[in-house]
Order: sequence, then structure tokens, then C-alpha cells
Amino acid sequence: MTSPILPTQYLLYGDDGYDSHVVCLLLEEKGLDYHYRLITERPEFLADLNPYNTLPILATRDLILYEINVIFEYLEERHKATPLLPDTPQQKAQIRLLAWRLQQDWLKLGRILLTHPDSFNTTQAQHAKKSLSDSLITLSPLFARQPFFMSEQIGWCDILLAPLLWRLSDMGLDLPCQLCRPLLDYAQRLFDRPSFMRSINPPLQEDDDDL
Repeated sequence: MTSPILPTQYLLYGDDGYDSHVVCLLLEEKGLDYHYRLITERPEFLADLNPYNTLPILATRDLILYEINVIFEYLEERHKATPLLPDTPQQKAQIRLLAWRLQQDWLKLGRILLTHPDSFNTTQAQHAKKSLSDSLITLSPLFARQPFFMSEQIGWCDILLAPLLWRLSDMGLDLPCQLCRPLLDYAQRLFDRPSFMRSINPPLQEDDDDL
């Protein structure tokens, strides 16, 4: 079957969840040409692309990737004209470590709160909600120091945080404005970026052909 995408394009299989949003935003910040295939039910061919049958999946004519960190590292290496990591190995390692900590701390709690209702654990969610809320309030002043997450330029940590902060209401978090003003202002700076606005309305793939 002929591929529906050009050699310079990407095809992203995703849903309306957090991980898919991260990859959409990553592609937009990199300024890459891609089509978005919205998956509402798991088709049979998905297991051929990803043995874990999870989304998102990023595909080219000759490569299929899944897991957001692997996708990020590939795009960062291939498309160096729009870097989301700093220049030196030491700085890159520091940002990778910060990104790992965000995923282990805030994003793990966020995933619990964004769990599908069929498998939602109320007791676990109450603990996650309090832990995430307390942590965001405590660390909010950190976001007043620089325009982006500990940086003058947008980077990988911001790509991870923006889709999470966009879903605060979905997680039932109502942060106090006065205490969290730096964090809320930071979030709004991210939301106002054209790349972010495009990431919440990605270019849908209408062709039914698949790789």
C-alpha cells in the first residue's frame, strides 16, 4: 500500500489525551509538517505499529516510534535547527534530569487524575489531587524567575508542562490565584503561543490509508 505521507512528513496517531498532546506540541514547536490521525477506538492495525497498543505513535515512511521521550530524542536529533535542549552536554543532562523529575512527580499525579472513569480510583485520586495541588502552590514562585521553565527559551520541560496545565480543570484543580500567580502567568504565556493553539486543533488526516 502506498504511504499517505511524503518523505518529509510525519503521521501522528493519537487521541485526546495528555501524551498525544505533548507530541502535537513538540511537532508544532519544531515547525514540522505532519498529519494527525485521531484514534477513538483501537483498530487492529495499531498493534502492528506498537506492540503495547498505546498512543501516541509517530510514523514516517520508514520509521515508527512510540513513547514520548523516545519521540522527543529522535526529533531533537533530527531537527537541530529548532532545539529544545541547551548547547552543552552538561546543560542537556540537567534539563533531561529536570524533565525526568517532572514526569516522576507532577505528571504521574496528573495521570492518576486523568484516568478514564471506568478505572478511576477515588481514594488514590484524592491523594494525587492534594499532592499535586500542594506542590504546584509551593513551587509557583519558581515560575516568576524566567519566561519559561528555568530558562529564557522554551524547552522540553515546557512541552511536558503545557498540556498538563491546560488540563487543570479536567483534574479538578482550582489553584488559588493569589498564591499561584507566577505559575498561572507562565501557563498563559504557553497557551498564547501560536504553536500551542495549533496543538489543540491539529491537522487531521482524512486519508483512510495507513502505513
